[in-house]
Amino acid sequence: MRPLAILGLSVCLVAATDNWPQFRGAGSLGVAEDDPRLPDEWSTTKNVVWKTEVPGRGWASPVVWGNSVFLTSVIPTEEKEKAKKGLYFGGERGAPTDVHGWMVYAIDFNTGKIAWEREVHKAVPNYSRHLKNSYSSETPVTDGERVYAYFGNVGLFAFDMKGKPVWERRFDKVNTRYGWGTAASPIVHQTRLYLVNDNEDKSVLMALDKATGKTIWQVERNEKSNWATPFIWNSGKRTEVITPGTSKVRSYDLDGKLLWEFGGMSSISIPTPFTRHGLLYITSGYVGDQKRPAFAIKPGASGDITLKAGETSNEFIAWFSPQLGPYNPSPLIYGDIYYTLYDRGFFAANDARTGKEIYARKRISEEINAYTASPWAYNGKIFALSEDGITHVIQAGPEFKIIGKNDLDEFCMSTPAIARGSLFIRTESKLYRIAKK
Repeated sequence: MRPLAILGLSVCLVAATDNWPQFRGAGSLGVAEDDPRLPDEWSTTKNVVWKTEVPGRGWASPVVWGNSVFLTSVIPTEEKEKAKKGLYFGGERGAPTDVHGWMVYAIDFNTGKIAWEREVHKAVPNYSRHLKNSYSSETPVTDGERVYAYFGNVGLFAFDMKGKPVWERRFDKVNTRYGWGTAASPIVHQTRLYLVNDNEDKSVLMALDKATGKTIWQVERNEKSNWATPFIWNSGKRTEVITPGTSKVRSYDLDGKLLWEFGGMSSISIPTPFTRHGLLYITSGYVGDQKRPAFAIKPGASGDITLKAGETSNEFIAWFSPQLGPYNPSPLIYGDIYYTLYDRGFFAANDARTGKEIYARKRISEEINAYTASPWAYNGKIFALSEDGITHVIQAGPEFKIIGKNDLDEFCMSTPAIARGSLFIRTESKLYRIAKK
């Protein structure tokens, strides 16, 4: 086995993990800087700095800036039906008939107390969702000046860091595939916010002025429902807005002009793109499809770069794997290895630069077969959180080995956040701050 230093695990980050401003953190990498305070063991009491009850329901991830942890939730008036674990048909639910409240919370980093809360909308929902989805599945984003909370079929709401409303944008309801609801999160880059809303009615990519919420530009997309958060790719040659899709993966410049595109994805796109080693990684893997691909893209492309039949690479696609894509969790690169967590409880490792298999799918646990949250990594370890609330700790490197198991004993679907030596895990009813004591 090669030493971990050779794998580059100690130098895998581009920035320190002081804040966690968006879904999967800065760069959407899901990797934190090594820190001896970060835990590899926890329970409902062990290494728990605090745990805070969060009313309502939401699968948005927490985000962290300074002494504030932000998250969203939607509170129904009546008792809600509990989601079931795993992948299943029959989860479609019509619009409820009781009043709901759409909430934004700021929780104190040090104490776990709710510093402020704001109700941005109160109504009977006029659109449906899947039983496993929520009306608050979009992760908020912050730039340290404002926090931006997006609720797909309601609107986008900006607050300053003390909870003062700055602006809001209301959006008309759109229909989603099978009424499953919305989930793609906003991203912020320089002076703009970017939103993708792929739906059954009229799919769009929007650029908004983050100071005012006004539309700078909007382009229509030839897509139906998808749930993938867009990604800003600064390749060194230019800055692009990357948008996965069922019909095409597309790249736009910062003025909304199409730069390049390619086909070949599965019929539903959920994982978030990210970049490492000078390549852009994009994947989709709907479990009902035979085609569940992963792609590594080189910078500088233009036009249609779709692979021809039988090809596994071309001028701008560094490598392609036809069956590597997960359905819900976003993959992870730690050091030189591309790790894939599959929804049904398997884990695989490939060379990040070439796509070559390091080890094939390994079963994480014989008892657990439901994963939605994306994996994360630090201190030479990878963490996989199941819907049961159990996190398995996996040894990083070319050998698959389970080295730990931590149980919060509650349903989990939200991807955790990591900041300043602390891990933040959202369960169905609580937010935990976990750190070595």
